[in-house]
Amino acid sequence: MSAAARRERILPRLIEEEIRDSFLDYSMSVIVQRALPDVRDGLKPVHRRILYAMHELGLRPDRAHKKSATVVGEVLGKFHPHGDTAVYDALVRMVQDFSLRYPLIDGQGNFGSLDGDSAAAYRYTEARLDAVAVELLADIEKETVAFQPNYDDRLEEPSVLPGKIPNLLVNGSSGIAVGMSTNVPPHNLREIAKAVKLICGDEQPTVAQLMKLVPGPDFPTGGIIVGRNGIRDMYSTGRGRMIVRGRVVKEALRAGKEQLVITELPYGVSKSRLVEQIADVARQVLSDDIADLRDESDRDGVRVVVELKRKGDPGRVLKTLYRKTSLQSTFGAILLALDHGQPRELNLLEILERYRDHRLEVIRKRSTFLLEKAEAEKHITEGLLIALDQIDKVIKIIRSSADRPEASEKLQDALGLSEVQADAILDMRLARLTKLQKKELQDRLKELKAEIAHLRGILKSEARQVEVMLDELDEAVKRFGDDRRTVITDEAKEETAEEVVEDLVAEEDVVVTVSHEGYVKRIPMGLYQRRVRSGKALAGMEKYEDDFLERVFVARTSGLILAFTEAGQAHFLPVQDVPESARASRGQSIYGLLGVDRKERIVAAVPVEDLDADRHLVFVTRGGLIKRTHLSEFANPRAGGVIAMGVKKGDRVLDVGISDGGAEVMLLTANGRAIRFAEDDISVFGRTAQGVKGVSVGKDDGVVGMILVRREASILTVAADGMGKRSPLEEFPLQGRGGMGTLVGPSDSKVPLVAALEMLPDDEVMVVAASGKVFRLVGADVPEQGRRTRGSPLVQLGRGDRVVEVTRTESSGEGGGPVRPAAGGGREGQLDLLG
Repeated sequence: MSAAARRERILPRLIEEEIRDSFLDYSMSVIVQRALPDVRDGLKPVHRRILYAMHELGLRPDRAHKKSATVVGEVLGKFHPHGDTAVYDALVRMVQDFSLRYPLIDGQGNFGSLDGDSAAAYRYTEARLDAVAVELLADIEKETVAFQPNYDDRLEEPSVLPGKIPNLLVNGSSGIAVGMSTNVPPHNLREIAKAVKLICGDEQPTVAQLMKLVPGPDFPTGGIIVGRNGIRDMYSTGRGRMIVRGRVVKEALRAGKEQLVITELPYGVSKSRLVEQIADVARQVLSDDIADLRDESDRDGVRVVVELKRKGDPGRVLKTLYRKTSLQSTFGAILLALDHGQPRELNLLEILERYRDHRLEVIRKRSTFLLEKAEAEKHITEGLLIALDQIDKVIKIIRSSADRPEASEKLQDALGLSEVQADAILDMRLARLTKLQKKELQDRLKELKAEIAHLRGILKSEARQVEVMLDELDEAVKRFGDDRRTVITDEAKEETAEEVVEDLVAEEDVVVTVSHEGYVKRIPMGLYQRRVRSGKALAGMEKYEDDFLERVFVARTSGLILAFTEAGQAHFLPVQDVPESARASRGQSIYGLLGVDRKERIVAAVPVEDLDADRHLVFVTRGGLIKRTHLSEFANPRAGGVIAMGVKKGDRVLDVGISDGGAEVMLLTANGRAIRFAEDDISVFGRTAQGVKGVSVGKDDGVVGMILVRREASILTVAADGMGKRSPLEEFPLQGRGGMGTLVGPSDSKVPLVAALEMLPDDEVMVVAASGKVFRLVGADVPEQGRRTRGSPLVQLGRGDRVVEVTRTESSGEGGGPVRPAAGGGREGQLDLLG
């Protein structure tokens, strides 16, 4: 090329114009193609490409894991021409259950930790799609979303995913673009689903109405959000600043010492970094208050122990840690996302509306696709039926034709068929000429007509489309929804040191365990669920030869535990005063917490949220006496307790349950007798009354349990040796109280009964052994036998072990679902599901 020709290719341009245009192009590329999520599916391009590539590779939850290197290579080669580190880092974050509220990828191997450890190299780890990601990708092959060319125009990739769940809100997103950034906090799926239903109503809700359903973010690491003003600003304007604290509980030690235990961290805080910060503060500022610092975290959860000196002030220590460490951090929320390709700051209502509109469009496109497919199949099926009705004529035409095009043309002319129908007839196998095949075609045609009518109904009615969307969202919530982890409190108060610590015991559900010797502790609901799923014991009772786990129930931290002694005394224990302890600990003595002498043996503990509720306490004694007392009679707690029931000499209170008054009562005795009668048969007495006879017991017999029957269910009975059965409720006749009742097992049985529950086939129960081990059983797996039979082995007990308690828990598919206190009680250790 000559010098003149080269000069002609040089275009003169001002340097400022070139820099400006190039920077704008780069900025828009970063904003649209890298840093910001789409408001519809909540994904950045790299995350969307990873999920789609794994979908194309067939890495579904029911398939085997594959090396992460395979996924990274697939994404780089087909969709994302950037560095492998960027792709793998994005994949790792979608695996981490402390980064995403609902992880999208199921990983095997080291994918990092709360300590800030990085993941292993992608040649070592393996991955596949999680079930939640499948919901984001559902129906993508049904022309529900637009596709766009990949970077080299060889392939196509989706511009957005169908997104059955509102992923932007439930999993959040963060990113820094050019001149703007986004920081969307994660939320609880159940709460967001309720908000979606609200905006689908006739009237547009206000932010205040939405906040009744969505009180605030729900971080995967739990923690406590202090104050609601920042949340309200975020939901109203798209921007807000929230103070997030780690969850801290106070535990009492021997010799009057105390320790603060950090069990949950603020979102995004590295545990190892926090421990280093606390150590620095302990050396420089709190050397007179802090005696020791230990990280006792394990697979069950976070546990950072700050042990105080004898005169250490927990309030002062906590305030200092808030000021000088990451135990308190600020989350700056910016609800910025791409809306129709443009970056926009959106409020809560706008994000929900964009999700709703996107899902309705997906449903319309899916219905159109399925309608066209059904109509095409209907058209072919009608042609095949025409051919079967005139098969001789069809065969004659085909045999007389010179080639396929001629045969197709003759069939169209002779039978009035379309070209598609004629081709389908020519492709038809001889096996389809049977009468059975004709019947199948007729049935299929009927199904297709019904399907077409259904799909046309959806496409004609927006209300029907909304109904379909909400039904699908409800299904996703049922599969993946769980309880809130992050607690939201009002603004912090600068009160006394003790009040600062108490402020940390936020209102939430906790599982409380009580041992036979009266040691009590509480377990956070999330930790309880993980222990049940993993089959670990709720308490480390194996080193205590004379003690075992006796009661397990759920209570609210803002409520009370009514503790009843066998002498008929009631004592009041705030749930927040129950210590939270490690698995290896059996907790703290309930007698010490109540200030009660051990001679007054506690036989029942009932969680109560409102002492003025319209409920009754049902008391039963070992000797068979029973009574009801209104809960409001215990509305004035006293430090030394109050009289709950008058007890005859030689008798003792055995059990106390809480009821709404509409149940049937069943009492069981150790010798295997049961009596069932209406609760209304029990008179309502004052606190000091002794009650009336519930069941007649012999000299060597006594009541061992009480249940309140409310459902048409089977009765599960379990003996101390692990033998048990389900017996129909009808086999226990309804009779008046005071009789001897009916036999539950064989008349010659010498193994005492220990528990009974009402049970449906789908119910799940936990069988608790004296060793502290927990066995999970599904009702359908328990044999249904007559009440006079001995039953079958339900659990495998170790030598010397025995069953001490049976409790009900929620069936969740994955185990360890959330549980709530039974509406009317039963045994105080019984757990029941409340919707």
